[in-house]
Amino acid sequence: MSLTSGDSRLRGNLYNYILTIADNSLILAQRLGELCGHGPNLETDIALTNISLDLLGQTRSYYQYAAKITGEDKTEDDIAFLRIEREYKNCLLIEQPNTHFGYVIGRQFLFDVYHFMLMEKLQNSPDEILSAIAKKGIKEVSYHKRFSSDWVKRLGDGTEESNAKMQEAINDLWRYTDELFYMTDAEKEMVKEGIGIDVSTFKEKYYETVSEILKEATLTVPENKYFTKGGKDGVHSEHMGYILADLQYMQRTYPNMTW
Repeated sequence: MSLTSGDSRLRGNLYNYILTIADNSLILAQRLGELCGHGPNLETDIALTNISLDLLGQTRSYYQYAAKITGEDKTEDDIAFLRIEREYKNCLLIEQPNTHFGYVIGRQFLFDVYHFMLMEKLQNSPDEILSAIAKKGIKEVSYHKRFSSDWVKRLGDGTEESNAKMQEAINDLWRYTDELFYMTDAEKEMVKEGIGIDVSTFKEKYYETVSEILKEATLTVPENKYFTKGGKDGVHSEHMGYILADLQYMQRTYPNMTW
């Protein structure tokens, strides 16, 4: 089953549901793309670039499906490049800057654990297209999770300086993790339809997994009980505008350009 026609309300909810997943991959890929040529060593530089490409590949598949759902003459490029800031549904965690390598790894790790658990569930969705994207993407996401988890351990259980920087990143980024499990109206409707994933079902497992890896890395699990959200409702941090200024430059400067 896939919804490219039928009830307009249902298609609208599915469209917005897809954006809550795809926009995370797009914006994180853009953040990782900023690091191309700036990694701590050649191997890590290439690895981060490859992760960015993996995420862009997944994004393209999601947006192609979303474009069909609209029933309009839209392409994946229109959805990626021609929306205003409030129309992007990515979590605030994803758009946080590459302050230093500890932040890059911390952001990636906190997202990867969630992303892997989401893909595990999504591959069983009755929506054939979402299921196919998840089945193809879970192998990539599994590698992303292993890569970022290993680096958390290396930095956390490394030198005094690397431990301090990794702890700083985790402490600062922790307040954005709860939003990963905040569900928009579109997500709730898709869960009711049996298509979407109720992310609250693996929230406890997420924090258990993250905490276990942090402890293995000799890092302290933050006790912060105050969390920040807004990105999934289109209310972003000050960083988002700068990301879109880079991302959308060519399309805004040369409207209707084709390759």
